[in-house]
Amino acid sequence: MYRFAPLAGVALLLAHATAVAPESSGPSPFTGTAGSTGSRTPAPDSGLVSRTTPEATPSVVMIRISAATYRPLYAGPAGTAIVVAPFRLDRDAVTRGEFLAFVRANPQWRRDRVDARAADAGYLAEWPTSDDPGTSTDLRRPVTGVSRVAAGAYCAARGARLPTLPEWEAAAAASAVARNATGDPAFVQNLLSRYANRTRPVPPVELGTRNAYGVRGMHDLVWEWVAAPHVHHATHAHEPGTEHGAYCASAAIGASNAGNYPAFLRFAVRSGLTDRSTMETLGFRCAA
Repeated sequence: MYRFAPLAGVALLLAHATAVAPESSGPSPFTGTAGSTGSRTPAPDSGLVSRTTPEATPSVVMIRISAATYRPLYAGPAGTAIVVAPFRLDRDAVTRGEFLAFVRANPQWRRDRVDARAADAGYLAEWPTSDDPGTSTDLRRPVTGVSRVAAGAYCAARGARLPTLPEWEAAAAASAVARNATGDPAFVQNLLSRYANRTRPVPPVELGTRNAYGVRGMHDLVWEWVAAPHVHHATHAHEPGTEHGAYCASAAIGASNAGNYPAFLRFAVRSGLTDRSTMETLGFRCAA
């Protein structure tokens, strides 16, 4: 369990973090093989990049994230910061409707056909059937119960990729008014409140809280995959799928910011994942 002694409500946070999961218009970006891509057309002077609209999603955009500096939670003896180059990130987490379009174009990713080496038994377990994510409202919820392998395949089919850990953290450091609010105690406390008060079922993506970049729902909807969850923790290097020290108070030793409890929680969640892991509270978004 998470045992950061000063953190109240740990049991509730743990329940959200570790629970494992036992009509439309517009063209789909997924046609033919998993290598096919959707188009992207810049929106003039908006900072946004539109991409082909998938099923049941009226408007989906990618947002340009400016260059940033990310200091890993465990930065090593030198405390080296990582320079994050500008990149693009989905405004919203990938929805069930979008993933349905991918599954229909690439049936090897159906729940009843997926390779067991690519996803565990919780893969898309919340869907009523292998080809039915649920109601029209369900189609707008973040897709969960997806492994890192499946999430990576989805992004690749779109001509994109999963964000790196530094990229995701750089975008997630933004509050509603500042692009780097990690030093703001009120922002840190707000994140803890969001993690503790996530609701089930997961709300539709348009209800996610918008940050200063315009990215929505990075903290208040679901946990999210990154391309390599187990890197950039130099002094606490660990093997995927192990519990490691992140599950006890000693996790704060050597941390770059011992008071950043939201970062410890994200680290703890990532520490327990393997490439084929799925959780009903774990989704993803793509980067480029």
